[in-house]
Formats: sequence, C-alpha cells, structure tokens
Amino acid sequence: MVAPMSRKKCRDCGVDKPFSEFWKRKASEDGFALYCKECFGLRNSATYRKKQKEAGNSPRVYRRHSAVPEGMKYCARCGETKPLGDFGSNRSARSGLATYCKPCHNEAMAEIKRRNHGSERNYLLKLRYGLTEERLGHMLARQGGVCVICLRRPAEHVDHSHLTGVVRGVLCFRCNGGLGQFHDDPRCLGDAADYLELRGPHARRMTLELGQTTIDGHARRRAIISLSGTRLRLSGSPRQNHLRHRYGISDEDARWLLEVQRGLCAICGDVPAEHVDHDHATGAVRGMACGGCNTGMGQLGDDPVSLRRAADYLLGKLVVEVPVPGGGTRLSFTVPDVDPASVPVDGWEAQRAVDGRHRAAVWRVEDDHEGPTWLGRALADLMGSYRAIAEEYERSRG
Repeated sequence: MVAPMSRKKCRDCGVDKPFSEFWKRKASEDGFALYCKECFGLRNSATYRKKQKEAGNSPRVYRRHSAVPEGMKYCARCGETKPLGDFGSNRSARSGLATYCKPCHNEAMAEIKRRNHGSERNYLLKLRYGLTEERLGHMLARQGGVCVICLRRPAEHVDHSHLTGVVRGVLCFRCNGGLGQFHDDPRCLGDAADYLELRGPHARRMTLELGQTTIDGHARRRAIISLSGTRLRLSGSPRQNHLRHRYGISDEDARWLLEVQRGLCAICGDVPAEHVDHDHATGAVRGMACGGCNTGMGQLGDDPVSLRRAADYLLGKLVVEVPVPGGGTRLSFTVPDVDPASVPVDGWEAQRAVDGRHRAAVWRVEDDHEGPTWLGRALADLMGSYRAIAEEYERSRG
C-alpha cells in the first residue's frame, strides 16, 4: 500500500512544500490549491493592483502578513515592522493593538482633527467647552484680550464651572489655577483678601495672643527665644534649619501657631494647616495655611485686589453687559466702567487701583459667600439646563 503524499509542488514557484503551505480546494484531486499560499497571494495582489492602477489609484506594495516575525507588528502607515510595545491598545481589534504604531497613530489622529474640525485646538475647544476658535476669538475681543480678574496678563485659558460645565470667561494661567486651588469658593477668596490685609479674624486672634498681627521673620532669624517665651534648644535638624533660615521661626514656634489656629488653616478654617505662610517682600510670617489656600494666594500674586475680583467673578458680579450707543452691548468689569476695547492689555493699572479700592470698601461676607446658597444656585441653574434640554427633546418628538 502506497503511503499518502505529504508534500506538493507549487505550479508557480516549482518548489515542493508541505500541504500546510497550500490553501484547501475541493476541486483538486488532493484537496489543496494549485499554488502555495505565497504564490497565491502574489497572484491576487497582481490582479488587485492592476485594477487599482486602471482606476487611477496607487496602492501600497504587497506584503505577506505571515512574514512578520513573532513579537513584532507591521505598521501600515510607515511600512515598518516594529515591536509590539510600539503600538497602542485597541480593544476592538482581534490582536488588541492599534493598526498604526504610536507616532503614526498620533499623526493620523491629528490629520483627522484638522480635516473634520479645522485644527486640533478647535477640536479640543469643542470637546471640552463646546466652543469654536471663532467664538473664542470673539470672547477675547470683547474682553480686550486681558484677563478679567487680575487685569495684568493676556487672557489665554478658557475658564468653566466644573459643576455645571458653563464657560465663564477667558483668564490667564495664574488666575485660572488660583480659582482651582480655592475650589471655586468665593468665601475663601474674600477671606484670603482680608487675611493678606491683616484685618480678618486670624489677624485679630494673632493680636490677642501675640500682641501683633505678624511675626517679623527677618528680626527673629538669630533669636533664641520662642514665641511662648521659652529659651530654644536648637536641634540642628533639617526642619529646624529650614524654618529658621526661611521664616525666622523655630519648630516650637510653628507648633505654637498651629495651637493658636486649632490646627486648621488660617484662611478657610476647614482643612488642617500644613504650610507656613509669609510675605515674600518683608519676610513677615502671617500664619499657617493649607496647601490649597497657600498655593492659591501665590498664584493670584498675594494680591487682595485680584482675590476680591476673583470672588466677585465667581458670584457673577464682576463681568456685566452694558448697552452701547446705536444698539448692542459690550462687557464691563471695572468700577468706574471702562470700555475694554479702549485699553491695551498692559494699560489697566490705573483702573485696577481704583476698582480695588472700591471693592475693598463694599465687599462683605454675606450668605452668598458661605457656600450652601451659592451651591444651591448653581445646582438650580444646572437643573434648569436639564429641563430646557428635556423640553426641547419633547418638542422635537411632537
């Protein structure tokens, strides 16, 4: 009895190959195709590329998928075979990997964004804020290109409410970050302004306990007596050296401040105090603050004017619409009112000073600044938006 054949000769390349190198074909006597897989692919490729050429297309060079080594993957965009680690993940693909390598994937996505949205920036503005570059340019023009809070730097960053998603305006990087550090809380911003001017509750507490509103860090750098009146035992520890060289106080002084403040931040009073806060110009130590309040004041330049303007900005009292002769409106965000289009970005100092004095005189901590009322108003606005969307949907169905 003759053993069945385990190999077959390909009619194109003339090489004897095992049956595993041939596709199955019922019409053949042995049940396998006349050509090996490699030659079969070349034949199909030649036919496909001939038709594409006749149609005026330019397909890429033919490549066998089985020619890719183990642990590698072919990128159809750059035409290179790269390690699997060079490809991002794609759960919808059978391999679990993206079609293109990471650099090519980024290029392809950028091209799609430019083609569908005009630019990648326009795509991100639509995605995050529902704005277009044209709309943003219009907003900047109405503001005169200046940050409406500090009035000192160009406006470059879109600011929005994280609760409702509503875009509030365009700010500079520092003012936008400062709002985030204060958790968009106007009460904390107003209290921070009073704290910097040494007229808030913390300043009164320091006066009662110490007889003065601040600790003169420069004068105490070589002192050997703590704030409580005891003689210091200098340990020479890294923390002791840091406190003495930077703030002119000792570790015992820092503990005394924390005890006076009941361990809480001197500004918000809600979070444990962790950082010594001081005046960078005079070296005077004002108190202990939490990380958010300390950083937020720094980003807003330790400036009470900016802090109060930021509080009114969050409460909707800073930026208002005013009518213009001939119809229409423009923005106003200073007292007295000034047309933003008439002032250059670096020309607001005089108006800023007058506005700061006005807000310091009239700004008070009211119920709106305590949180619940303000938060309730924001939630009511959000629910109103949901109701409007639902009503619009019902009208479209009817």
